[in-house]
Amino acid sequence: MIIELYLDANATSAVLPAAAAAANATMQDCFGNPSSSHAAGLRAKALLDATRAAARRVLGAARGRVMFTSGATEGIQTAVLSALCAVRERRLRGISCGDLLLVGATEHKAVPESLAHWNRLLGTGLELRTLPVDADGRHRLDLLRELAPRAAFVCTMAANNETGIVSDLDGIAAVLRDTASPALWMVDCVQALGKLPLALDRTRIDYAPFSGHKLYAPKGIGMLYVREDAPYTPLMCGGGQEGGQRSGTENMAGIAALGAVLGALEAGGTFRSHAGLLACRDRLAAALRQAFPDLVWNAPLAHALPTTLNFSVPGRSSKELLDLFDAAGVRVSAGSACSAAKTAPSHVLDAMGVPPARSAAAVRMSFGPLVDDAFVDAACARILDCGRALTAASAPAGLQQLEDGGASGWLLFDPAGRECIAIDPPLALAPRIAADLRARSCRLTACFDTSPGAGGADALGELMAVAPGWPGRPTAAGAPESIALGQDLLVRNGNAFLLGRTDGAGLPGHAVRFVFGVMPHEALIAATVLCCHRMGEPAVSRPGADALPEDGMHLDAAAAHALLEANPDALLVDVREPPEHAAGAARLRGRAAQHVPLSQLAGQAAAWLDGAARPLVFVCRSGNRSARAARLLRGLGHAQAWHVSGGLALAG
Repeated sequence: MIIELYLDANATSAVLPAAAAAANATMQDCFGNPSSSHAAGLRAKALLDATRAAARRVLGAARGRVMFTSGATEGIQTAVLSALCAVRERRLRGISCGDLLLVGATEHKAVPESLAHWNRLLGTGLELRTLPVDADGRHRLDLLRELAPRAAFVCTMAANNETGIVSDLDGIAAVLRDTASPALWMVDCVQALGKLPLALDRTRIDYAPFSGHKLYAPKGIGMLYVREDAPYTPLMCGGGQEGGQRSGTENMAGIAALGAVLGALEAGGTFRSHAGLLACRDRLAAALRQAFPDLVWNAPLAHALPTTLNFSVPGRSSKELLDLFDAAGVRVSAGSACSAAKTAPSHVLDAMGVPPARSAAAVRMSFGPLVDDAFVDAACARILDCGRALTAASAPAGLQQLEDGGASGWLLFDPAGRECIAIDPPLALAPRIAADLRARSCRLTACFDTSPGAGGADALGELMAVAPGWPGRPTAAGAPESIALGQDLLVRNGNAFLLGRTDGAGLPGHAVRFVFGVMPHEALIAATVLCCHRMGEPAVSRPGADALPEDGMHLDAAAAHALLEANPDALLVDVREPPEHAAGAARLRGRAAQHVPLSQLAGQAAAWLDGAARPLVFVCRSGNRSARAARLLRGLGHAQAWHVSGGLALAG
């Protein structure tokens, strides 16, 4: 099993062993309620006070409020509520306090959504305005200077979670001071702790939220700093804990763990220095450049945290790269973890003016200050392996499916992968198809759309200098138009195109394996696979085949292993793409998998259906593609098709 290398520390971190030990000791031995007056409560109270004192020293906050929260989101909500309540009260007293809520364009979505939420609930009627950033991701101080006199509340961040770009906080403070802005100021310091020097007492910052799980403390614990004399309204009232600032019995295990992290920061020796982190980042950056020569940095390293890299590889989607890294046991992400399930471009990179295609394809690699040289050595080696896997992946042969926006296109390759015919190539994928064919020295002999006006063939033909349209010619007098591809023949039949093995004189009807376009099912033989490109219809179907239900299709790893053991003829099939397989071959509890990429499954399915039906168990990284594979086979009438639910990620 591949040892996991975790490079997504901006999303969350492992728990420092000393922090885990402190949390466990607190749960076992110092479990008293710090509000209780007996000895157990007093011991808990002493721990609470000691951790707060350590936080003040680390944050440079001898004055003001430092309270423990459940995390940054609660801290942000509390700061926003406090600021907006203060604005409303000042207005009621006739005090001019601005009419704008200014939020940095690259802020975490928790900030603008909190502003909109409380602005609506409190009825403050302030205008929510975005403060743009420049191409380097730093706030436009010239525009801030124009807007600052009208600002009631300004929200920026110390360092961006996606790009690592460090804000010019001194510049922002200077603008607010020079313009005599009435604005209160919140700075999201989630990515700053342990990575940037902090001296909050010496700043103009009114509110600064922190989150423990970004720096080796458990999830569910955070801090909020509130400057002395800054307005404050509790988000939660009740028992009066935290001096009446934040009610609810304190999370003593989380506080103890955070205290251990703060203690390590104070003592030194546990975490790498800024210079040491820069050296680690430089090594990772060099490995990435070597592995992916076309790589483009999406944020200037000179202005970024020493722990964050954000990049794109032209022609490769972020999902492809994430799958590739995951296959090699390297955990990275595409932008913010909070929006990873969404496939839209990054709002952070969009705000910086990064082209949409590059923004949507961005990958973030981040590590924490606990990193050591052995980890960086291993990470660099794996990155280079990923680069080799991407370039060494074998050329496809036979039939390859392409998908975009619910429609399917098809590439037909000769056995050597040197010649290709494109049928209904998706318009959006034309540049990618062209780049892949050129990289493989594969000649495009024909490209056409089965439905006029689709446009994909025109675009691909222009890129590959091939005249789009059906170029087939009769093979003999009276014979239908056809194109030879190896020992196969692609023949036109009205609005359909038939592919099969030629007998030398033509294409016998019984030899047709695939049909593209529209053809009546009654004219097809049962062994034929119909390949459709239209949205809303199955991409692959078979004449007369009844789609089978999905009941029982989903197996956990143990059930899949048991099925494979009970059926000696059963086949375990890895449907990940070739670079992923090259980066790390799939195994299920010691059993190796045959590799058939999902994009080539339609071609292989015909062979499985023609022979004796054998049990098929599909597997991929997460279970999504394997479920599609099992569904495809069941849709073609193959009853013994299953997949490993949760994929290799949960297989153990």
